[in-house]
Amino acid sequence: MRNFDETTITPAVIDRFAKTPNPRLKEIMTSLVTHLHAFARDTRLSFGEWSLAVDFLTRTGRTCTDARQEFVLLSDTLGLSMLVDAIDNPGAPGVTDSTVLGPFYVTNPPDLPIGADVSEGFSGEPLFVEGAVSAADGRRISGAVVDTWHSDNDGFYDVQLPNLSSAALRGRFHTDANGRFYFWSIMPRYYPIPDDGPVGDMLKATRRHPFRPAHVHFLITAPGHETLVTHVFASDSPYLDSDAVFGVKDTLISEFTHEPAGTAPDGKRMAGPWRKLSFDFGLKEKRTKST
Repeated sequence: MRNFDETTITPAVIDRFAKTPNPRLKEIMTSLVTHLHAFARDTRLSFGEWSLAVDFLTRTGRTCTDARQEFVLLSDTLGLSMLVDAIDNPGAPGVTDSTVLGPFYVTNPPDLPIGADVSEGFSGEPLFVEGAVSAADGRRISGAVVDTWHSDNDGFYDVQLPNLSSAALRGRFHTDANGRFYFWSIMPRYYPIPDDGPVGDMLKATRRHPFRPAHVHFLITAPGHETLVTHVFASDSPYLDSDAVFGVKDTLISEFTHEPAGTAPDGKRMAGPWRKLSFDFGLKEKRTKST
C-alpha cells in the first residue's frame, strides 16, 4: 500500500502491528495509534505545531538526570500518573489509598532504627511521625519496610540541594513486632515542582501554578502484599484543592497536630512546641496470577 491520505493512513499503520507476538503489546500499540491519529485529526494539527511538540519532548528527555525525572513531572502534571494509579489501584476496604510516587524517590535510602531523626540538622518545626502497618483485615504486619521522604522547611528535597553530601529527610524503617514504626523529622512545606524546564514552560503557557501542598511520602512493602505508594497531606496546607499533580485524596489528608513542650510519645523531652502526625496504613493482599 502507498499514497496514504488522512483516512487511509491509520488502518495502514495498525496493520503493520498485526504480527506482534505479544497480544498485550499489540493491543496497546493499536489503541495508541488509533487515539494519536484521532487527536491529530480532531485538532487539525499543523506540521509546525507537531515540530514544536517534538522539540518539547526532546527537551523533556534532555532535562532528565539521576536526580530529576522530567517525564515523571510531565505525566504527573497532565494527570496521567493519577489516572493510571486510579486504574491500577482501585480502592478497597481496609487498604490505604495510593497516590503518585513523584520524581524525588531514591532507591535504597538510609536504613535506620525506629525512632531515628531523619532531619540531619535541617532547621524547622520538630515533627514526630508514628504509624502502624496492617493487612486489609486489620492484622498488624511485623517487619514491613517503610520508606519515607519529604521536603525541607523551604520546600526542597535533598536531591535538589547541590551542596548536600548525604541523604536527608528520608529513611527506611522496619515495623516492630506490633507492626508499628515512628521517627523524628521536621515539618515539610508546600513547594513548587521543578518549573525551570519544559514542564514549567507548559505550566506558565497555560497559566497554571506549580505548587504541591505539604506532605510526607511513604512507600511501604511487605511479603504477600502489594506495594503501597502514598502521601499524607497536612490539613492546614495551602494548595490542597489545586495540587499541580492532582495527587490529593480526602482519605490522605491528616492533621499534623500542634503539641506543647513536654514529653513526646517516645519519651523524648521537648523544650519547645512540636508537631505530631499519627497515621496507620493498610496494605492490599498481593494479587495471584490466574493459570
